[in-house]
Amino acid sequence: MLLAIDIGNSNLTLGVFEGDTMSFTARLATDNRITSDQYASQIHNILSLHGRSIHDIEDCIIASVVPTVESAICKALSNICEVVPLRVGPGVKTGLNIKIDNPSQLGADMVAGAVGAIAEYTLPCIVIDMGTATTISVIDADGSFIGCSIGAGLKLTLNALSEHTAQLPSIDITAPTSAIGKNTVDSMKSGLVLGTASMIDGLIYKMKEELNEDASVVATGGLSKQIIKYCDNEIIYNENLLLDGLKIIYEKNK
Repeated sequence: MLLAIDIGNSNLTLGVFEGDTMSFTARLATDNRITSDQYASQIHNILSLHGRSIHDIEDCIIASVVPTVESAICKALSNICEVVPLRVGPGVKTGLNIKIDNPSQLGADMVAGAVGAIAEYTLPCIVIDMGTATTISVIDADGSFIGCSIGAGLKLTLNALSEHTAQLPSIDITAPTSAIGKNTVDSMKSGLVLGTASMIDGLIYKMKEELNEDASVVATGGLSKQIIKYCDNEIIYNENLLLDGLKIIYEKNK
C-alpha cells in the first residue's frame, strides 16, 4: 500500500493506493502546532476508519509547501511504520522539464499537479489549483512547465475583507443570484465568486494567446468545483490530480 500525502497551507490530503487503484482519500487540517505524535494518531485513526492498518503502509511519497508540518509527518510515519517517505524536491526524478528562471523555486505541489496533468490530458495544458493561493500553471505542447500565475485564494481574500474592514462580514463562499448585488452579502459573493471566475477566464484567455494555440484546462483544489461552473472556458475538474501526480513520481523513483 502506497500512502501519498499533499501538504498544503490549509489542508493535508492523504491518498491510499493499492496497486494502481486509489482506495480512498482523507483530509486533515494543516497545523504547525500539531506534534508528530498527534499526526501519527490521526493517520492511524484514518486508516482504521477505512479498514486499513499502519502495517499495510509499504511506502510513502510527500509533496509539501509547509516544511515544519512535513518534518512532523515524516517523523510520525517513521515512528508508526518505520517508513521513510520520498519527498518531492531537488534530486527526485519527476520527468518534468521546468523552464522557469529558477526551477528550484517551483513548489512541490505544482510539480505534482503538472506531472498528473501531463499523464492525463491533452497538451498544452493549463492547470488551476485553488487552495490558500490560486495558482494557474502552464504546460506547453512538449510537456514543459513554462510558468504560472499566483494570486490570493478565495478564503484568504474573504478573511482580508472581513478582518480589515469595519462593515464587511465573514460569509459563506457561494454564488449570488446576480452579479449586481443588492445587499452587502450578495455584493461580496459577486466579487468573490463571480470575480474569481472572471479572473480565471481572463488569465486563461491571455495564456492561450501567449501560447498561440488552444489548450486543455484542468482544475483541482478545495474550492475549484464551486468556481469553475461560473467560468466561460471549458474546465475539467479533477479532485485527485496532485495525488495522481505523486503516484507517477513515486513510480519513476522506485
